[in-house]
Amino acid sequence: MSSNNRQQIYSAPRQNLFRLSLIRGVVLVGQVAALIYFTVINPIGLPANAIAIVLTIYASFTVATWHRSRISVPIADNEFFIHLLADILFFSVLLYFSGGASNPFISYYLIPISIAAITVSRQYSILIAVTALGAYSLLLKFYMPIAAIAPSDHHANSNGSLHILGMWANFAVSTGIIIYFISRMATALKIQQQALALQREEQLRNEQLLAIGTLAAGTAHELGTPLNTMKLLVDEMIADAPNNQDLILLNQQIAQCKSTLKQLLTTAEQSQSKQSEPQVVKSYFAGLLERWQLMRPHLTANIRFIDSPERSAVFEPTIAQSILNLLNNAADASPNVDVCLSWDATTASIEIRDYGAGLDMGEIDRLGQAFVTDKADGLGLGLFLSQATVSRFGGSVSLQNAPNSEPGTLTHIRLPLEQGAR
Repeated sequence: MSSNNRQQIYSAPRQNLFRLSLIRGVVLVGQVAALIYFTVINPIGLPANAIAIVLTIYASFTVATWHRSRISVPIADNEFFIHLLADILFFSVLLYFSGGASNPFISYYLIPISIAAITVSRQYSILIAVTALGAYSLLLKFYMPIAAIAPSDHHANSNGSLHILGMWANFAVSTGIIIYFISRMATALKIQQQALALQREEQLRNEQLLAIGTLAAGTAHELGTPLNTMKLLVDEMIADAPNNQDLILLNQQIAQCKSTLKQLLTTAEQSQSKQSEPQVVKSYFAGLLERWQLMRPHLTANIRFIDSPERSAVFEPTIAQSILNLLNNAADASPNVDVCLSWDATTASIEIRDYGAGLDMGEIDRLGQAFVTDKADGLGLGLFLSQATVSRFGGSVSLQNAPNSEPGTLTHIRLPLEQGAR
C-alpha cells in the first residue's frame, strides 16, 4: 500500500472524530439554550443544577475530543466506538433528569446509531444500536418526571402511555432499518472507494512503467555502440597482456552487459508473443542464481534450497529481472548474502538476507516508489520495478529489518506458480 493510501486511511477517522466533536458542539448549544429557556424564561421544574453539571462535563469531553482529532496518532474503530458509547451515556443521563422517554429529544439516539452504521464495523454498529435501544427502554421506567412534558392521565394505562410506547416501537424499527440497510450501503460504498483507489494507483503505476520502459529501450539501444567499442579495446589489451586478471574480469563484465542487453530484447519478444514454456522450478531458480553470481564475482552467497516437491511452472519473462534486482540490492548492501528458496504446489517463496545497515525507518514508507532510493548512487527504480512486476503477476515483495535488532535487511518474495496467474 502506498503512503498516500495510508494517509487517507489515517486521516478519515480523524475527520470523522472532528465532525463528531462539531455535532456535540451543536447539541451542547441546543441543550444549554433549552436549559436557560425552561429554567429562567419558562420554568417547568427541571433539576437545573444536575443538568448543568452534566453539560459541563460533556463540554469538557467535547473539547478533549476536538483536541484528539488534531493529533496525528491513528484512530482505531474501537476508540471511535467508545466515543459513540460516551455520547449515549451522557445523553441518557440528561434524559433521566428531564422526563425520560417522554422527552421529545429522545429521538437523538438515532444520531449515534446512524454515525456508527456509516463509520465503524458492523459488529460495533450493532453494539451501539443495542446500547441505545437498551438505554431507551430503561428510560421508560427510570427517570425524573417533569409534569410539563408528561403524558396526560387519560392517555395512560398500566403499561404506560401508548404514545410513548409507540415512539419506542418506532425507534426500534428505525434502529433496525439503519443498522441493516444503511450499514450495508456504507460498507458497499467503502469497498467501491477502495477499489477505485487501487485502480487509480495501478493506472498511475502502469503509466510510470510505460515511461520507464520507453526510456530503457532507448538507453539499451544507445549502449550497444560504446559496449562494442569497449569490447574491442579490452580484447586488444588482453592480447598484449594475456595474464592480466583485471582485464579478464573487465572483459567478463562487458560480456555480461552485452548478454543483459540481448536478454532484454529476448524478454521483450517473449512478452509480446506470450509463448513462455513451462520450466522446472528448481532449474529455473538455479539458473537465475548462477547468472547473478556471474554478475557478482566477489560476492559470498549462501544459497539454500529447502526440500520441495518437483514442480514445473510458467514464469513471465520479466520476473527474472525483478528477482535479480532484489538480489543485487542485497549484494550492494553487504558482501555476504543468504538466499533461501522453497515452494509448494501453488507458491514459491524466496528469502534474501543481507548484512548491511538495514532500512531507514524514516524512509521505509516511501521505499518502492519510483525514483526513491536509500543508496548514494542509486536511481530509485530497482525496487519500484520489482514490486510492480511481481504484484502485476499475483505475487508480493516485502522488506523489513532483520529480527532481534541484528544488522541487515530481510526481503521476502512470494510468487504464484499457477500457470497464467495474474
